[in-house]
This record gives sequence, structure tokens and C-alpha cells, in this order.
Amino acid sequence: MYFNDKILVAKNEEKEIYLIPKMANRHGIITGASGSGKTVTLKVLAESFSNAGVPVFMVDVKGDLAGTCKAGVENPNVTSRVEKMGLENFNFHAFPVTFFDVYGEKGHPIRTTITSLGARLLSRLLDLSDAQEGVLAIVFQIAEDEKLEMIDLKDLQKMLTYVGERRNEYSLKYGNISIQSIGSIQRNLLILEQDGGANFFGKPDFNIRDLIRYNSSDGYGYINILDAQILFKKPTLYATMLIWLLTTIYNTLPEVGDLPKPRLVLFLDEAHLLFSEMSNSVVKQIIQIVKLIRSKGVGIYFISQSPSDVPDEILSQLGNKVQHVLRAYTPSDEKAIKAAANSFRANPAFSTSEAIKELATGEALVSMLDEKGEPTIVERAKILPPQSMMGALDDGERKNEICSSQLYMKYEELLDDDSAYEKISKLNEEALKKKEAEELAKQKAKEEAEALKLKEKEEKELAKQEKEAARIKALEEKEKLRKEKEEEKARKNSVGYKLGKKVVNKTTDKLINKGLNSILKGLFK
Repeated sequence: MYFNDKILVAKNEEKEIYLIPKMANRHGIITGASGSGKTVTLKVLAESFSNAGVPVFMVDVKGDLAGTCKAGVENPNVTSRVEKMGLENFNFHAFPVTFFDVYGEKGHPIRTTITSLGARLLSRLLDLSDAQEGVLAIVFQIAEDEKLEMIDLKDLQKMLTYVGERRNEYSLKYGNISIQSIGSIQRNLLILEQDGGANFFGKPDFNIRDLIRYNSSDGYGYINILDAQILFKKPTLYATMLIWLLTTIYNTLPEVGDLPKPRLVLFLDEAHLLFSEMSNSVVKQIIQIVKLIRSKGVGIYFISQSPSDVPDEILSQLGNKVQHVLRAYTPSDEKAIKAAANSFRANPAFSTSEAIKELATGEALVSMLDEKGEPTIVERAKILPPQSMMGALDDGERKNEICSSQLYMKYEELLDDDSAYEKISKLNEEALKKKEAEELAKQKAKEEAEALKLKEKEEKELAKQEKEAARIKALEEKEKLRKEKEEEKARKNSVGYKLGKKVVNKTTDKLINKGLNSILKGLFK
């Protein structure tokens, strides 16, 4: 409940315990065993921030926060609590809610691109070695230089293969590219893909400013609920999404210093998944963001079973604390309870460590920062009941809420732009066509050369044949002449020829003599 510029969180017989809005960006933590009332505390704080005009983002791992969009209903437990706590201004109330879901089934999809996530953050999320991180950074740089935008996982996978096939060429310009490192990165990406990472990467990418919206009718801040019933079972993807969210908020929002109230408050359930499943480098990055993001006007509240689930460096930054019951069954449980008790400013009226084990459901140890930013003495008190409905929505009600949202259809349709996958596939196709054309030209040239060679061979053979025919013809003619000479010689040597020749010769001589006599007579006549 929000009134007099303060958020009433809990109440005991002696006093009311408030969260001062201008101290809300000093962060906080809600801890306690399962069934101790953490969800109720989370809803009460989220509703109050919304009432104060502060947008909220919270993770719903069980589906029981969805009822925040509907007004609560009278029931004996709530009525009794309201009466005992003397809450005069309490009334049931619905709050403006927007549902989100990485898988796009129970809310608007939340996506980002591989390029937006960046090589460094992705390397840390994949827990890559220094050498592998260096190769991934090279791949991102090549993608930027060659205008190959990486939107989704298939883009990055294609880009890794593309660079790997040309590593000798690229290594001269960008540095050594190990095929072993590329293989390791591909294997880690496969794990992320199996966790559903393909749903988280794509376009349109989510605009973080869509979390900071207000209801036009009453000025309430929107309560943005990320359905994580499936997501939190995929630790790598869950942590990836939340770390991206924190990083993007920090990088997007400008510095504002201390405001009268936060511009956005985040409630991160199952907080241990952010730390136990992540590498040291990722944990260090979260620690840095938690320390610095308050200057952006953003408060972060972690929800987990024990304060020990959160690293000490972060725990020391959490000024507003709500501790529900913890149960001690083992020495390690006792140690955790002692650590939780020591994180509070002691109240001389009771033993903090003993009280933690005795708290009833809905009761908690509460310490908030005062006006000076100092933690107040821990108080044992009952948490207020929520004003909205406790529990889940049926599918029809949820669908109606999604379809009536201002963001409906802004993110629903997945866009498949021309990106690295398509461009590289096209380049490979063109290279294949070029290679095929070259092979075809080479084959054609080979066939033409073989045809020319065959033609030359045939011409040579024909010339040889013609030469041989000419030689044979010449031999035949020579033989013919020889035969003719022999025949002529034989004829001349014959008796008839010789007798004929003598007759011819005598006749010729007579004719010649006769002719000469005629000529001489004519001259001397």
C-alpha cells in the first residue's frame, strides 16, 4: 500500500514499517524457505511501487503472479489479517499488467540479436576460455567489417563456419583463428540452442524502454511479468536473459542520480540461478551492474531461499531486507541462519537468529533504509496482504490480457531479415555457381582441346593416308613406265620390228633423196 509518499510493507503491534521510495534504488532482498510467504511480499511491494507510479519488472517462476491483473476477492484469511492489522484504507485492486515470455506462448516475446548481446557478454555466458573469447571477438569484428549482421543463433553458427573455412585468409589481418576454438564455441552454442536460445535471439529486438510505461487512467506504473515457468528450468538461458536485461538497462538509461522514487524496479526470483550456474566473470559483471545501476534510477530486488545464495559483494549492496522463516535441520542450516541474522541491525527486544526459526507464514523480519540511507533496527512484523488476486490465470484470461496490451503485435511476428545466414548462404551459392561455371568452362575447354587434338590427329592421319596413296600411285606409275620401257625394249628387239625398221629406213631414204632431187631441179631450172 502506498500513501503519504511511502510504501507500507509490514506492521506489528508497535509500529508500521515503510519503504521510502527514494531509497528503493538502494536495492533489496526477500528470502525465506519455500511456502514462507515470499510471493506475497513480492506482490505487495510490486503493487505498491505500481501505485506510486513506478513501473515494475518481475519474474514469475510458478505462474502465481499472473493474478496481479485482477482484483483480489474477499476470503476469511485476508479479512482477518486486514482487521488484525487495522488497515483502514485497504481495498482490493487490479493493477496494469503486461505479460512477457521468451518462448512467446504466455506473453509478448522478448528477443534480442546476437550483435546486440556482443562478443564479450556472450563469451562470458558461454564460459569461453581467453583464446576462444578472442576468436569470437574476431568473428564479431569480421561480421561488422563485411556487413554481415548476426541476428540469431543460426547467423552466428553460419558465421563461425564461414570464418573457419577462410581462417588462413583472415588470420593475416585479424590474428590467429584456431579451428579448435571455433569447434568449442559451436559446441557451447549447441547447448544454448537446446535450452531454447533460438527463441531469445531474433527480430524485432526488444526495446527496454517498453518496460517503463504508465497507465493513462490513474498513473500507475505497469507491472511487467515475465513468465518463466519453463525458462527457469533452463539455467543457461534464464541467466542469459536476465543478465542481458540488466546490461541493456544499464547501457540504455541515462544517469539520473538519486530520484524521489525509482524509474524502474526489478524483482528477480530464483536469484541463485544467476550465480550458482554462472562463471566467475559473469558473476563479477552482475556485481558491477548492481553497484552502478542505482545511478540510473533502477532498483533490484533478489528473491531466494537464503541470503547465502547471493554473493557477499552484492549482499552488502542490498539495503532493504525482508527475511521470512528459515528452518534448521543441519549444522549448515544453522550456519545460514546465523549469517542471515548477522546481516541485520540487531533489535535488543529479541534474538534475530531465534526469531528467524520461529516466524509464522506471512511473518517476517524486516529492515528498511531510513531517510539518511541507514538500515533501521530489524523488526518482527506481519507482511500486508496483496490487493490483487493471488494465483494463476486461465489461458483465456491471459490471452485476453495479451491481446488488449498496447504492445500487442509489436513483437509477436518474428522477422527473418537478410542477415549473416542468408548473405553467407548467397555468397556460398554464388561461389558454388562460379566454381561450377569454372569447372564447366574447364571441362568445355578440355573437351575442345581433345576435339582439336582429335581433329589434328585425323588430319594428320588423312595427310599420311594421302601421302601414302601418292607414294603408291607414284610407285604404280613408275612401275607402269618400267613395264612400258621393258615392253618397248622387247618390241624393239623383236625380228618384225627390226625388218620393219629397215623397210622404213629405205623408204625414208628414197623419199628424202627424191625430195632433194626435186628441190635441186627447181633451183637450177
